[in-house]
Amino acid sequence: QLQASGGGLVQAGGSLRLSCEASGRSFSRYAIAWFRQAPGKERDVVCAVSWSGTNIYYADSVKGRFTVSRDNAKLTVYLQMNNLKPEDTAVYYCAAANDAGLPIVKFRYTKWGQGTLVTVSS
Repeated sequence: QLQASGGGLVQAGGSLRLSCEASGRSFSRYAIAWFRQAPGKERDVVCAVSWSGTNIYYADSVKGRFTVSRDNAKLTVYLQMNNLKPEDTAVYYCAAANDAGLPIVKFRYTKWGQGTLVTVSS
């Protein structure tokens, strides 16, 4: 029900925009988060946006560089990533939580997309 896309290979300092397209009329009631997992590491939250788009969380490592937004009419959440760094290299997953708040822990997210690979070269 979630389809992530937009990953690719980019040089350090470059930009990418990821998209997470959902299916289902209940999308607008779900908080959406982006997680990422680098090889050999845990899957960590990157950012999260509440169902209304009003409340947003960013991990410290991406603050000021990444921007998350959602268009409930298009059932899509976007992650604009600027000034990318080699340490941003990971598989990025979008996930949905049926939650009126803004959860930032993995176990609260019950629906997951398939992941899209972002590779940042130095």
